[in-house]
Amino acid sequence: MAVEQDIVLIYMEDKPLVFARIEDIQADHKPGWYHVKLLMLQVPLQVVTWILRDVYIDGETFTMGGKEMRLEKVVCPSIQDAPEDEEPPGDTPKPTREQPAQVISLADRKRKPSEIPPEE
Repeated sequence: MAVEQDIVLIYMEDKPLVFARIEDIQADHKPGWYHVKLLMLQVPLQVVTWILRDVYIDGETFTMGGKEMRLEKVVCPSIQDAPEDEEPPGDTPKPTREQPAQVISLADRKRKPSEIPPEE
């Protein structure tokens, strides 16, 4: 079951709609139901509270206003999950240069050409 501080992706009609962070889960007076406070990660930020059964928090489909909805817990992919033909970030070989890079001073660009020191 998703818990407080988990990020979930909310689906409507089997299409991803919005990411949200679970801020709080409180038991409802009906057994098996919970008040789930969600911070919708969109602009502007919005906080909503949905009353959901425990199985809905686990990812089972439910309806809201006649539309099928579903919560899916977001899990950060690991580097091992990257496709084999892709190299993990950070291991990319650096390009080699035949000539050293030239540093251009922006302060020198503002000076008159006669004030710029000659190149060595």
